[in-house]
Amino acid sequence: MGIVLNGGTIVTAADIYQADVRIDGERIVAIGHDIKQPGDQVIDVDGCFLFPGGIDPHTHFDLPMGDFSTSDDFSSGSKAAILGGTTTILDYATQFKGETLKQGLINWQAKAGGKCYVDYGFHMAITDWKDSIAREMIDLISQEGISSFKLYMAYKNTLQVDDQALLQALRQAGEYGALICVHCENGDVVDDLVHGYLKKGKTSPAYHPLSRPPEVEAEATFRVITLAQMAGAPLYIVHLSNSGALKAVVEGKLKGLEIYAETCPQYLLLDDSYYNCEGFEGAKYVISPPLRPVQNQDVLWSGLTSGILDVVATDHCAFNYKGQKDKGLNDFSKIPNGAAGVETRMGLLYTYGVLTGKLSLNDFVALTSTNAAKLFGLFPRKGTIAPGSDADLVIWDPRISSVLRAETLHQQVDYTPYEGFKQSGQAIHVFLRGKQIVENGKLKVDKPTGMYLSRKPFLKRKVG
Repeated sequence: MGIVLNGGTIVTAADIYQADVRIDGERIVAIGHDIKQPGDQVIDVDGCFLFPGGIDPHTHFDLPMGDFSTSDDFSSGSKAAILGGTTTILDYATQFKGETLKQGLINWQAKAGGKCYVDYGFHMAITDWKDSIAREMIDLISQEGISSFKLYMAYKNTLQVDDQALLQALRQAGEYGALICVHCENGDVVDDLVHGYLKKGKTSPAYHPLSRPPEVEAEATFRVITLAQMAGAPLYIVHLSNSGALKAVVEGKLKGLEIYAETCPQYLLLDDSYYNCEGFEGAKYVISPPLRPVQNQDVLWSGLTSGILDVVATDHCAFNYKGQKDKGLNDFSKIPNGAAGVETRMGLLYTYGVLTGKLSLNDFVALTSTNAAKLFGLFPRKGTIAPGSDADLVIWDPRISSVLRAETLHQQVDYTPYEGFKQSGQAIHVFLRGKQIVENGKLKVDKPTGMYLSRKPFLKRKVG
């Protein structure tokens, strides 16, 4: 017995058309009219859009941060994700100093196994580069289905690697079929600026963006693109936030370099004025890179519409305001960096991108699902609506309106940076590999059924 979604409008990155979708088992088996088979369940989705399940390629669930971890683990974070229309996440498993990549992967597999309401994969974040780690990259690509690795140019003395490590990792990835993802901020300069403000007694959250100005991101972005050019390797820039960094990507692409970049809803919709909230409230917006001056927003939206920016991810890294963010009450550098967004990503981009005319529906699907599937070895299994693809489907009702409130969201954190934002549309039904997980906007299942995704190696595109 199959399931037929009847009467909706299918939207992919390339097409918009009215047709029914038939699911049998975990896959889409037919698209068209009069495709119902005897015994099929029919779900009326008239007036709704059918989107491919969202893919968020940038989350941090259950990430250790000193003596505590992010407030969302894989259970609560993935539950929030699927209720918002995201059916696949790629989380950053982290190799901490002294560990092998395999040890880091085992740690993250234990965190996620049996707890995810969405399908999931891992990028591997490398913080301790050496020859043995370079050799391990090959094993993870061929044996574990991990085809992307992350390195940090920021967080001096903890996560930051030097330019030699970046260059060597890019060479290794380029040779063996992986994509290097990079957090672009000049960590040495940030460290100097942070200590300078603290020495002067300037400790409030308002000094967080001043200690990480746009120039440190732009410089690091130009630098790593130069290293990628020298290595002859593809490159993916995470959470790009400002016009200077975008300019670096544009120039790299104009040279024919294989450069990809993501931005996030926080950089499209929030700005640095939030750091001037009364009292310590600005701590809620302490993320890295920080929120930027408002004029950067139009530039980033233009980057999305022009195709310079490839993906809208979230960098979901949630910390409670009370009990976690307030660890930095007297020192902004001790405020854990990060905010929640996995549940609100698709609704915000639909409301403030599609309905304002900044994005087409096809752009919306490409940015929230298809492009990530292609870049990270999941397409066409994920990221589209086609016979043979996984039946990861979001039935989006554009007639529903709501106001975002922390108390009504499902992420495990005591605030949302989007408090009071209006949202148009809602994921009323969500299917994961043919199983209905969300029904009428509510979780339908008692147990998580998400599975680990072994991803295909990255295939370099033709340069130029």
